[in-house]
Amino acid sequence: MITRLRQGLRAVFAFALPVNFEAAAGVLPEPLMGLFQRMRRSEQLHSLLVMQTLIVRGYTEVDVLIAALLHDCGKSRYPFTLPERILVVGAKKLAPHFFASWAAGEPRGWKRPFVIAAQHPDWSAQDMAAAGAPALAVALARRHQDRIVGVPTCEADRLLVALQAADNDN
Repeated sequence: MITRLRQGLRAVFAFALPVNFEAAAGVLPEPLMGLFQRMRRSEQLHSLLVMQTLIVRGYTEVDVLIAALLHDCGKSRYPFTLPERILVVGAKKLAPHFFASWAAGEPRGWKRPFVIAAQHPDWSAQDMAAAGAPALAVALARRHQDRIVGVPTCEADRLLVALQAADNDN
């Protein structure tokens, strides 16, 4: 709950917080940097914190750092306001069975925020692949909301669990 409150406050005050574009540019080649730059300021700040958390935890593999910076870039396809994000978080928590049905289809009408929340990992992966991101970074972004059951059995799952933990903490 505190993490969600922090995220909300960061989104509200994002206009006043500096974005460290140099840190992102140190990881992202130019076509991928374009994806980062089109993201909302609050998402840029969130993504940089996710990357920083991974680095502090000892994850320096470039694929997971790219995924950290771009895992939400698909949200930039459609406007996604803070009140809509709050609604989505509440629905996921309080009515997950409804959320799943609301999240299907096209991002139109009252279901739009639910569709964006559910489908943005695929959109992020598509945009990343089109911009030339490495296959592992694309896969990590595509799966960043997937649940991993049990102990990770391969390198991709190990990195995915780390990405998810850093994302959840920020």
